Amino acid sequence: MASVTRSAPLGTDAAAAARGTVGTAVSEQPGERRFHFELAPHPGSAARARRLTRDRLDGWSICADTCEAAELVVSELVTNAIVHTASRRIVCELRDEAGTLRIAVRDEGCTASGPSPSPQRPEEEHGRGLLLVSAVCSSWGAQETGPGLLVWAELPRGRTSNERGGTSAVTAEGRAPVWA
Repeated sequence: MASVTRSAPLGTDAAAAARGTVGTAVSEQPGERRFHFELAPHPGSAARARRLTRDRLDGWSICADTCEAAELVVSELVTNAIVHTASRRIVCELRDEAGTLRIAVRDEGCTASGPSPSPQRPEEEHGRGLLLVSAVCSSWGAQETGPGLLVWAELPRGRTSNERGGTSAVTAEGRAPVWA
């Protein structure tokens, strides 16, 4: 199970993204890659967040297992921001550095308390999001950011088969091999 820390890890910029227009931004410096995007608090925003996350992580050659876990985390955190706050916009950030993928989601607040996973009865359909986040992440936490809340999570960055020394599914001639 993941550790829960109450302050955001150093280098998380979603807390500082309190202004700007709805859209995306990319930063690719040596040893660090960042991508942030803003969403409206609309039910379809969780699906959009998953698509944007998958597209960016695919572009960064993050392994499939980490991509799937990141999609789950982004979806749960964005859904919580939509359901549990009165935010007019939600800011998401992905950061790939030093073997760790960091995800941060910032809302504009208007809730009585911060996030916490809680035990659920089997018949309940809601309330398992942060339990899922805790289960798939190495650590996660939350930090108040003025009237809002920044919830962050860290995933170990898995390696692709090429990084592990595996073979590519393309031959030297640039064609996909024919498997017997």
